[in-house]
Amino acid sequence: MKQTIMIAILLVGVLIIRSYMRRSENVYRIDPSDAKKRLDMENGIILLDVRTREEYIDNHIPGSTLIPLNVLVGEASKKLPDKQATIFIYCRSGSRSRVAVKMLLKQEYTNVFNLGGIIRWPYKTVSGKKK
Repeated sequence: MKQTIMIAILLVGVLIIRSYMRRSENVYRIDPSDAKKRLDMENGIILLDVRTREEYIDNHIPGSTLIPLNVLVGEASKKLPDKQATIFIYCRSGSRSRVAVKMLLKQEYTNVFNLGGIIRWPYKTVSGKKK
C-alpha cells in the first residue's frame, strides 16, 4: 500500500514538472503570423537564422541574419551586442531554433523567441547570398 502511494506521488510529481517545462518553453515561442505582424510594424527586430550557410543560401526569410547554431555561442556577443533586442530565431524545422533560444537565454539575452522552422513560414522567402 505504502509503495503504491509513493509511486503515485512520484508520477504526479513527474507530470507536474513536465507540464511546467512545456509551459515555460512555450513562453519563448512566436507564431509565424504574429512574427510577421510584428516585423511589419516594429523596427529593430532581429530575425536570426541558425541554419548552415548552405541552407541559408538555398532559402531564407528576407532581412534575416545568419549565425549558424554551431558558432552561436562565440558569435552572439559580436553580432548581437544588444541583449535586450527582440530576436526571432528560426531554423529548418524548429529544433535548432529551440536550442538557440536556450543558448541565448543562458548568455542573458532577454527578448528571444523561437519562430520555429522556415518550413512553417508561409510568407516570402528568398534564395542566394546576402548582398
